[in-house]
Amino acid sequence: MRIALDVMGGDHGPLVTIEGAMSFLRESPGSDQVVLIGDRDLIKHHLQKQPLELIKRCPIVHAPENISMNESPTDALKKKKNSSMVVGLEMHGRGESDAFVSAGNTGAQMAGSLISLKRIHGVRRPGIGAFLPTEQGIVFLIDVGANVDSRPADLLQFAMMGNIFVTEVFGRTNLKTSLLNIGEEEKKGNELTLQSYQLLKENLPNFNGNIEGRDLLKGKADIVVCDGFVGNVVLKMAESVLGVLVRGIKKSIGRNVITNIGAYLVKPAFSELKRLYDYEEYGGVPLLGVNGISIICHGSSGPKAIKNALKVAKSIQRRNVNRLISEKLNRKESAE
Repeated sequence: MRIALDVMGGDHGPLVTIEGAMSFLRESPGSDQVVLIGDRDLIKHHLQKQPLELIKRCPIVHAPENISMNESPTDALKKKKNSSMVVGLEMHGRGESDAFVSAGNTGAQMAGSLISLKRIHGVRRPGIGAFLPTEQGIVFLIDVGANVDSRPADLLQFAMMGNIFVTEVFGRTNLKTSLLNIGEEEKKGNELTLQSYQLLKENLPNFNGNIEGRDLLKGKADIVVCDGFVGNVVLKMAESVLGVLVRGIKKSIGRNVITNIGAYLVKPAFSELKRLYDYEEYGGVPLLGVNGISIICHGSSGPKAIKNALKVAKSIQRRNVNRLISEKLNRKESAE
């Protein structure tokens, strides 16, 4: 497999991104390649200490410009044609790579993916999901920001695409899908959730009804569907939870001997909790619904996250996720 990687994207620069690529290649067959897209001189500098056998599997495509996190996506895509983001997506659109991975400007990647890759036939609007830890494992929340004015038909498609992605890439079965709402009752919510409830109920065999925000992390559902505006607010709140807990615990530790002893005894439990809440364990998530594989990583991604994002890209291609999405949506369209 040949994956295009935006080396310039993310908060930590080329060194971290390249190290993630090296980690992926160490664990992958020799036929796999990672195309490093970015400033050629910077890339060569960071490759100097890497093994020659891995360097040979990393062709370089020069793209001197970078789209920063605070730039307007539409303006940046128009003005920075030589950016690593634009060059990488156009490569993938021309079939010169099997996937594209970036930890750069999410808005630019979503807009650029629609321009270069287009949508899968039958998809109204692509959606992006995120994994959140729960008491029972993880939950996949979709949409978390690709759309802020979704319609009920969009939410149904998000649910269908999310089910295919989680089942095929992570091998999970018997999934329960719920709709994020202000109450569990069928008649609760605004027009969007009321109409979406009926669509999900009629078209999704594994629909499990509404779920409230307080139950989201209890593991009552495997996939939770919502409008992108709501999903983005929930995601950013959830990301802050671990930091608040850790800082609160650190303030308590060291005040006296008893708290120090207690901290030592529960250290393994907190290490496991940190691992569960670590977004790097899941790498990145695809923009589901585009006619290609565009993996969006967290801006703060380290080498482990980049490595896992590349693994997700490979799994999506190997499991033919886009073909399955197209087939399922078109079967539904034909039945209507």
